[in-house]
Amino acid sequence: MDKKDDLLTRRGFVKAAASASLLSMFPGLNASAWAQGSDAPEKPEVRIGFIPLTDCASVVMAAAKGFDKKYGLKIVPTKEASWASVRDKLVNGELDAAHVLYGLIYGVQLGIGGPKKDMSVLMGLNHNGQAITLANKLKDAGATDGASLKKLITAKPGEYTFAQTFPTGTHAMWLYYWLAAHDINPFKDVKTIVVPPPQMVANMRVGNMDGFCVGEPWNNRAIIDKIGFTAATTQDIWTDHPEKVLGTTAEFVAKYPKTALAMMCAIIEAGRWIDASLANRRETAETIAQKAYVNTDTDVILERMLGRYSNGLGKSWDDKNHLKFFNDGQVNFPYVSDGMWFLTQHRRWGLLKDDPDYLAVAKKVNQVDLYRQAAARVGVSVPKSDMRSSKMIDGVVWDGKDPKKYAAGFKVKV
Repeated sequence: MDKKDDLLTRRGFVKAAASASLLSMFPGLNASAWAQGSDAPEKPEVRIGFIPLTDCASVVMAAAKGFDKKYGLKIVPTKEASWASVRDKLVNGELDAAHVLYGLIYGVQLGIGGPKKDMSVLMGLNHNGQAITLANKLKDAGATDGASLKKLITAKPGEYTFAQTFPTGTHAMWLYYWLAAHDINPFKDVKTIVVPPPQMVANMRVGNMDGFCVGEPWNNRAIIDKIGFTAATTQDIWTDHPEKVLGTTAEFVAKYPKTALAMMCAIIEAGRWIDASLANRRETAETIAQKAYVNTDTDVILERMLGRYSNGLGKSWDDKNHLKFFNDGQVNFPYVSDGMWFLTQHRRWGLLKDDPDYLAVAKKVNQVDLYRQAAARVGVSVPKSDMRSSKMIDGVVWDGKDPKKYAAGFKVKV
């Protein structure tokens, strides 16, 4: 070996030793996280769409706290006006990925009510943290919960209007499920309309709807503005339910697999950071309250982010099942059974005319293997199974074993 080769070898050893030392200081960081050479994202900058909701936080904080840079990526959070806009921009490639409704991705996959395109759920972004708000005029008429609302609607069928945010989305499914659990058919007994999340409060103020289902902070905003009250939280309907996901097209994942992986790693880390302490949640609330993001008062966001609930009827409580962004990785794992559940509800309400191959569709959409790679890279454990079991507000258990029977088994359906 000549001197030149020896020098290069020693330099390589020193460089490797330095890298190993750094990696020992940051256990969640492995060599590929330096995003150099073959590990570098194919696309160094990505546009991730979001709607002004508290649960956009992990996407925003991944950029704001620099978790994206750690993986050789620049995340550009892009504020959108409606879920229809998010859908269209994902499909046509104006957005690389999005903070998006779980059921929206499945709706596009099957071409329900819009464009049909192969889509991917990369990971979950949050559990819980949505609610059903009723207008104060219903309280004045004697309706403060599902049972009393049923009496009101029975007396005047077709009289009342409820809003959700997107036909195949999560808020539509929570609203319909809650109404049906109280023997109210959302397609026969009431009217339903679509309203973008940031416009819910203004529309209720002028009387365009009697109730709505949306994510925070808009339910708490309605209480603070004294125009509505919380009749139910979505964690009442399904504890630790799936909600927003990091969604993209299958085409994007195929073309930019390392970019998709880097996005996931950065956002998993952001969610873990948010959930790590109350101080981090407060900083998150202060950040996303800014005009560029949710555009409301920090306290309106922070209260329910910390699980401090008041329903606008005089009841206050600490909710341990509040909005979660990480929860030891449980939030982020893209359970196949979660995707299947949304399909069963699309079938229940007539959005799907026939039963799809529930399991095959969910396995195609939910990128479980890719998520496992991202989780390994950031040092997060993953569940042994990609299926999970949950009991809903009506006592019905969902475990993913017989989706066709489950979808057909509801008393209230289309």
